[in-house]
Amino acid sequence: MMGCKSLTVHKNKLFRQTLLWQALLLSGLLSQSLYAETTTSERQTLQQSVARLFTPQSDQNFTRVRISELSQFQLDTQNIQEMPRAVPASSVSETAASARSSVQQPLSFNDTIRTAVQRHPEISQAISTLAAQNASIDVAKSGYYPQLSGGISTADLTKGERGRQLLSLNATQMLYDFGKVKSSVNLEQARLAAEQANVLVSIDDIAYQTANAMINIKRYQEITRIAEEQIQGIARIAEITNLRAEAGISTQADPIQARSNLEAAEANLIVQQTQLRQFQQKLRTLVGFEVHQRNWQIPERLVKEAQLYSEPVFQQIPGLMAAQAEVKVAKLRKQQSRLSAYPTLNVKGSISQAINGRNPNNNEDDGLYNSIMLEANSNFYQGGAIASQTRAASYAEEAAKARVNSVYLEVLDETRMLREEIQNKQRQMNILVKRQATTIQTKELYQEQYKLGTRSAVDLLNAEQAIHSAAQEIENTRFDIYAAIARYISITGRTRDIYDLNHISIQGFEVQP
Repeated sequence: MMGCKSLTVHKNKLFRQTLLWQALLLSGLLSQSLYAETTTSERQTLQQSVARLFTPQSDQNFTRVRISELSQFQLDTQNIQEMPRAVPASSVSETAASARSSVQQPLSFNDTIRTAVQRHPEISQAISTLAAQNASIDVAKSGYYPQLSGGISTADLTKGERGRQLLSLNATQMLYDFGKVKSSVNLEQARLAAEQANVLVSIDDIAYQTANAMINIKRYQEITRIAEEQIQGIARIAEITNLRAEAGISTQADPIQARSNLEAAEANLIVQQTQLRQFQQKLRTLVGFEVHQRNWQIPERLVKEAQLYSEPVFQQIPGLMAAQAEVKVAKLRKQQSRLSAYPTLNVKGSISQAINGRNPNNNEDDGLYNSIMLEANSNFYQGGAIASQTRAASYAEEAAKARVNSVYLEVLDETRMLREEIQNKQRQMNILVKRQATTIQTKELYQEQYKLGTRSAVDLLNAEQAIHSAAQEIENTRFDIYAAIARYISITGRTRDIYDLNHISIQGFEVQP
């Protein structure tokens, strides 16, 4: 009887296998006939549908930006101290007195720059990003340490023992992973170096903005003074022409011409004052206090310490530092992608306690079970993710190398252009000084000839205007040189040396040469 029963089971199993093979053969024939009837486009659609089952499809909408989505945020400006707190009315007179006294005391050029870098939120943002990246290193290092997990679960709700609970605690310690954790740590450390370079970029940028604002404030203070002197000079000529016209010595055309020149000079003064106010507002935003009553002295040592004709030390330029750090990041990302295909060997321990039922691990009522084992894990196939990640990292490495070369060329090109500009401005300055002396002599001659009646008021006005125009061009050229030097200092990475920003705490960040 037992033999007959086993024979019957064998026949039933063979019958089921035969039916399975027939079904597979039939489905293959049907698919082949359907495939023969489909068009090329339908076959491609079918292939793409099958491919989606194994590999993910990238979203091509990343090139479209939705402003409505990006603009869904609230701007919190409570932590931005643009100006000092408002003072009570009783202390307004004291504040005004202190402001008047501060006019007599010029504010240090470097102190103003240090004030700006100590408070600007752009540097705060870069430092916060740096701190977050430093925490990411600890996250990567956690792979060296034991990983503990635990929880509680119930029995299978479709069967008996529904009231059973199973308490479990698992511990895993990595033994060997072919350097995957080390690669992750190195990658995060490389990213930390890149973020440190970005902080330097932010510091240099804010320092340059502050220096440039002070230079232009000083420029337009001088030009405004010249414009005021021009108004005074033309006003004196206008007064003379009025007296001569009233006495009948000259016609009424001379006072009208003088008044026209005076109005033009007054309009020019407004233009220069507008430029001055704009740069004062810029500096006010940077330093956080009122600057209208402040005065700055541009240190003459900037020209010497800028080292205009020395070759820049490219390894100390923050932009190049950041670009080179990105190259290292890309290399480590590629290494990490390759290592992810290797297995990881762990030692794993677990303990479980059943409550109100059997422990499935040892089938004991309210049983306690513990075990220690070796475990090897490896990702054999992930839809081509490893190959894609490696390929992406290779492209990122090439892009980072190209970025290094691009930054190098930008620095080289701009330093050469700034040198040429400074040299040409210096030559221009020499010519303008000679021109100013000539215009002064011309004005003195025209004054004598005007008294004798051989020169008109127009000649006298033109001579007066030429004097102040030459003075204005001299000041513009002089401060163009200062502005170019400030830009050269920023481009060549000498900001922190010249503005004394080394070995001080900048919002908790310290630069050590």
